[in-house]
Amino acid sequence: MAAPRGDTRERIARAAGTLFRRQGYSATGLQQIAAASGARIGSIYHFYAGKDALAEEVVRSGGAAYGALVLALLEDGPDDPVEALGAAFAQAAADLAASGYADACPIATIALEVASTSEPLRRATADVFASWLDGLTAWCRRVVDDPDGARDLATAVLTSLEGAFILSRSLRDPAPLLAAGRSAARLAAAVRTA
Repeated sequence: MAAPRGDTRERIARAAGTLFRRQGYSATGLQQIAAASGARIGSIYHFYAGKDALAEEVVRSGGAAYGALVLALLEDGPDDPVEALGAAFAQAAADLAASGYADACPIATIALEVASTSEPLRRATADVFASWLDGLTAWCRRVVDDPDGARDLATAVLTSLEGAFILSRSLRDPAPLLAAGRSAARLAAAVRTA
């Protein structure tokens, strides 16, 4: 029995997201996505105008889901936002280690690879990062009331997280994420509005 249409599209996007995140955009071919999703290559072209269109949807949808996940993790963490930051980084370290250091940020691999070669994909990753910064900035208002200070803290948190993901994946060690979490918490404590 054939899979429902919506299910096929979802399987294609999910497989593409995993492959792009783990091995990059250029190293991932449509045949590989078809095989990983259990769909025919014609199905990919049925739903998407090509690899770029598929990648853009994966970046935008995966980025939105990941941004919501991070904010939910912060919301559900300790009541003290400084402690919540440290706990979020610790959870990221545990999740990354549990994935065998394969599943970090859902868009970083693509962002690094296409920033200078594909304007539509660069724009998609920039939009996702901007939305993450907006969400983190709003959350960081719990720490610092000044909008510019909250934006600076959000930027520091996001860049620390992204850099720590790269180091932790490369080293196969959660230590960079844990250190970045301690640093983010210390920074938040230092700028906390009384």
